[in-house]
Amino acid sequence: MSDPVNEAAATPTDPSRPGPAHPGAERTGTAPADAERLAARLRAAVTGDVEADPTARAVFSMDASNYRHVPRAVVFPRDAGDVRATLRVCRELGVPITARGAGTSIAGQAVGEGVVLDHTRYMNRILDIDPQARTARVQPGVVLDALRAEASRYGLTFGPDPSTHSRCTLGGMIGNDSCGSHSVAWGRTTHNVVALDVLSADGTSMTFGPGEAPDNAHTRALKSLVDDNLATIRQGFPSLPRRVSGYALDRLLPENGFDVARALVGSEGTCALLTEATVRLVPAPAVRVLLVAGYADDVAAADAVPHVLPLEPLTLEGMGSDMIDALLVRGRRPAALDRLPEGGGWLFAEIGGHDLADARDRAERIAATLTTETGAATSIADDPADQKQLWSIREAASGIATRIPTPEGSAEAWPGWEDAAVPPERLGAYLREFRQLLVDHGLRGIPYGHFGEGCVHVRIDFTLTDDDGRARFRSFMEDAGDLVVAHGGSLSGEHGDGQARAELLPRMYSPEVLRLFEAFKAIWDPGDLLNPGVLVRPRPMDADLRFDGPVRELPLTLKYPHDGGSLAVAARRCVGVGKCIDTSTGVMCPSYMATGREEHSTRGRARMLSEMMRGETVPDGWRSTEVRDALDLCLACKGCLSDCPVNVDMASYKAEFLHQHYRRRVRPAAHYSLGFLPLWSRLAAVAPRAANAVLGSRTLSRALTRLGGIAPERSLPRFARRTLRKRLRTRGEAAPATFTRPRVVLWPDTFTDHFSPDVGLAAARVLDHAGFDVVLPRSSVCCGLTWISTGQLGVARTVLRRTLRVLGPEIAAGTPIVALEPSCLAVLRHDIHDLFDPGEIGAEDGRINALTLAEFLERYAPDVDFPHLDPDGPTQAITQQHCHQHAVAGNAADQRVMAKAGVSCRTLDSGCCGLAGNFGMERGHYGVSVAAAERMLVPEVEAAADDTLVLADGFSCRTQIADLTSRRAVHLAEILDRALRHGSRRTSR
Repeated sequence: MSDPVNEAAATPTDPSRPGPAHPGAERTGTAPADAERLAARLRAAVTGDVEADPTARAVFSMDASNYRHVPRAVVFPRDAGDVRATLRVCRELGVPITARGAGTSIAGQAVGEGVVLDHTRYMNRILDIDPQARTARVQPGVVLDALRAEASRYGLTFGPDPSTHSRCTLGGMIGNDSCGSHSVAWGRTTHNVVALDVLSADGTSMTFGPGEAPDNAHTRALKSLVDDNLATIRQGFPSLPRRVSGYALDRLLPENGFDVARALVGSEGTCALLTEATVRLVPAPAVRVLLVAGYADDVAAADAVPHVLPLEPLTLEGMGSDMIDALLVRGRRPAALDRLPEGGGWLFAEIGGHDLADARDRAERIAATLTTETGAATSIADDPADQKQLWSIREAASGIATRIPTPEGSAEAWPGWEDAAVPPERLGAYLREFRQLLVDHGLRGIPYGHFGEGCVHVRIDFTLTDDDGRARFRSFMEDAGDLVVAHGGSLSGEHGDGQARAELLPRMYSPEVLRLFEAFKAIWDPGDLLNPGVLVRPRPMDADLRFDGPVRELPLTLKYPHDGGSLAVAARRCVGVGKCIDTSTGVMCPSYMATGREEHSTRGRARMLSEMMRGETVPDGWRSTEVRDALDLCLACKGCLSDCPVNVDMASYKAEFLHQHYRRRVRPAAHYSLGFLPLWSRLAAVAPRAANAVLGSRTLSRALTRLGGIAPERSLPRFARRTLRKRLRTRGEAAPATFTRPRVVLWPDTFTDHFSPDVGLAAARVLDHAGFDVVLPRSSVCCGLTWISTGQLGVARTVLRRTLRVLGPEIAAGTPIVALEPSCLAVLRHDIHDLFDPGEIGAEDGRINALTLAEFLERYAPDVDFPHLDPDGPTQAITQQHCHQHAVAGNAADQRVMAKAGVSCRTLDSGCCGLAGNFGMERGHYGVSVAAAERMLVPEVEAAADDTLVLADGFSCRTQIADLTSRRAVHLAEILDRALRHGSRRTSR
């Protein structure tokens, strides 16, 4: 049998040469196995799941990079035996394997055209934590934050922490040698790996860790490789903290203990398949404070880095004012910005301590040093909430930086030259020349990153959709590679080379080192089965781009004003950073939180739409059943509009798809029953007693439920005996007697008007108390929400156009409109701009002055006070914030207004309630609807004390709480009205 090392050394392949020299590396495979045969063989071999349908192939065709590779199948192994079985089948059929963590790789290592191996579904267990040894044993699919949460029980943590810590997996971190902001203190992943259990391409199972390496052919070949090339290895690798590019062959040197485990870290799945890892844990500081230092710009901040490092911060992150500009262009201004010291560039330095006083004292000493030595303006945040807000800007940067502000609006920006690193003392000089390089190539980017270790992230406005743009991309990448090498740096400082930078490795390493890379790969994987085209014999950096190929011009109805009128561009907003697969917090994405399936995440659906627009994997266009099914469990909660770093609005994409999919076709029954709810409600208002008698009849209500496509587990809400409009117009309960004061329009939405008029009456009394005359639209109005959410956009536009005519004078005058139902507010603020051009809306600036009740009180009646509900102390409350309010307004104003009434309120981090308008009422959605509620909302409500108020402005939220708990939720208007009535009674006494 030939020696793979000598064979590779004897027949070297130029790593810079495009094109494969191995089985399965061609775009369609040199000898592709029949897809059905492959899937059948895999299903017979593994106990886990095998998916080879168009949906799986589409959603796993991309990661967070610029590349697209459609796999033939996706395997979700249950254990190491399944990994071995998958490897055997693929080896026999000549099908390559790509191991994948959370799919957030930005260099293209998590996509492949053979079998994608996803560990997140089953191989996601923390097997053991040894607090004495400070180690943990984990499977590759363990999410980093899950490990950190478990380790925190022992006062420990895992040091490396990429900004994707809420969803990245240990397997992915090991594959890419991830780092994160705390690598200044605790190093990269490689520094925190103790042992690895792996499978080589031939199926050999091995454990590498402390002590003598196992005596087998692989180990002997590795030792021979090192012994024969000691001088080359010792001299061929730059010494800097963030050198991630290439294979870490220097870890195999005798002076480094022949550490095979650490040599495999960062090999990007090209050498072996990971089945288990033992990692090092470190003591977590008891207390942390955050010091922010302001400088003239980010280059000046970079120049200050050498002054900070000797002070031993836990982190040292940097960014410039262009990151803030990119954040503000999205229309939101986080309160955290007020905590930034004066400047145009900032360093974020985290300092730990035994207690708050210790940490604060250390931070103040560092701040004084920076002020003296570097002229910095400084501020210190010691409150964890303030720190979290400040860090949230940095952690969202990879998404924020994908839209660069321009005089015309914004430009798309992409990874590629994403995370190069230089020695920290060279960072300022490198950053100056890098910014000039951008100018020379006519490009723009927003640098930021791990300044303490000389690592700079950036996304650049490459035009990757045409030949000229791709040529500029290549030219820039080559020049940037030369620049970073000239500064003694590494092409990759964190995320690996992948397809994005591996072609540039000859600029960083000598031909002798590159030949050793090929030999190292050949020892583990002589047939080039594992992630081919990455690191060794790489595919060209400008091949296989997700933008390649034609995009079909499908008919559209919505305007997509922020995406040039293109659904393809809108779907392309998703860059795959995976915030939507964070199941720990936020509103996005409730169906993924319930099912854990990629096609039920925001990015999975965006990829389905992108593939539909291409017409290859998903060929049926608007008639696609795969896209329909992927969107079916989208709650249209709009959580992605605010939680997604790039503001994907999947609710509007779903509305467009449903509109087109069912055009001139019979729709699901729920689209008629729930979509036309405003119409049925108006009819019911003629005879509400009769309508409620039908709804109260078990036989008739069951028939209505069945015919209407409504979930049989749901009870049907009852209509109010008198609508809000009737009760206000009789002036018997709330309306003011005169109309001489400033006017405010109270929006009589369907839910408040026909189901919860008491909420509207309470709001009218509150607005009257605030000094305003409450008026209703002169005739019935509707925002069209139920037609939008069911994709009946033609009806929605007709309904909204009539509403604009009715409200025309008020809109033109800028009269404030108070919307009590958050979903209606979202239409008036956001969705209306997808349906109408600004000139059609009637407002001078194209925007309706629509506000929540709290926003109105803060803006127009800031001096109005409310009696405290309880004069003896604050009243406790918990809030279920409606997801549409979260998306378009937030509830900070609500919190401040409630405080005026003596209410101390905690907003639950519970996400969407799960009912979400028509979604939770539709047949087939009940399970997901309840699962979303039971994740946090139901337990929090049930655990609340009896005297704690439960606040929910959304009718759906109040309905879900009533259905699933023993509590009744109230609207903000009812709380404020109750405070007024309590105050009045106390005064009368």
